[in-house]
Amino acid sequence: MTTLGILLWGVGPYVTLAVLIGGTVWRYRYDQFGWTTRSSQLYESRLLRIGSPLFHFGILVVVVGHVIGLVIPESWTTAVGLSQAAYHVQAVTLGTVAGAATLGGTAILIYRRRTSGPVFMATTRNDKAMYAVLVAAVVAGLVTTLLGAGVAGEEHNYRRTVSPWFRSVFTLQPDVAAMGAAPLSFQVHALIGMLLFAMWPFTRLVHAFTAPVGYLFRPYVVYRSRAQGAAPRPARRNWEPPGP
Repeated sequence: MTTLGILLWGVGPYVTLAVLIGGTVWRYRYDQFGWTTRSSQLYESRLLRIGSPLFHFGILVVVVGHVIGLVIPESWTTAVGLSQAAYHVQAVTLGTVAGAATLGGTAILIYRRRTSGPVFMATTRNDKAMYAVLVAAVVAGLVTTLLGAGVAGEEHNYRRTVSPWFRSVFTLQPDVAAMGAAPLSFQVHALIGMLLFAMWPFTRLVHAFTAPVGYLFRPYVVYRSRAQGAAPRPARRNWEPPGP
């Protein structure tokens, strides 16, 4: 393995994790007021009602698909009777639908920011960079989905190259050779993904790490109705002063 390969696939993941974790802790400690999506719903809501659910539901399926493909070994799915061909069919179907939904939702949100004056004025350079990397990651993911399943080009089983490398990173023994054997499209997708996660703590995407756990433990609210049998208040006209 070359020095560049070692830097990209042996050192790069740990630099990404260090920036992701350290940046998130720093943001939480020193910028809690900025820990928000900076909602612009008050400025424009018609396109937001379409683009936001499309993006969020799409990205949720994308995340689940990545967890299944990268974390669960191929031997486990084979053991439960899921063949490689069947796995590729569901990966292409769900991956294409989820990727298209995410890309479509992102396109609507970007269009909204470009065409709505107040929303455009509230868009920072950080937001623009985040959108650019996010779109690149989604497009690269769609390309690798089609290439990996053999829809376009030669089929590649990434669960024998990318997935072992991904799991080996968390065992502190990165399998650099496995990732080096992956096609260039998968390597580009992995690099864009690492860049996105390195940027994550410093963008509005950081709100994804916030869950309303406190709602599970806060005191419940007691709603009391007027006592039974209590005398009703006399009706008064608008121009009459309130009674005692």
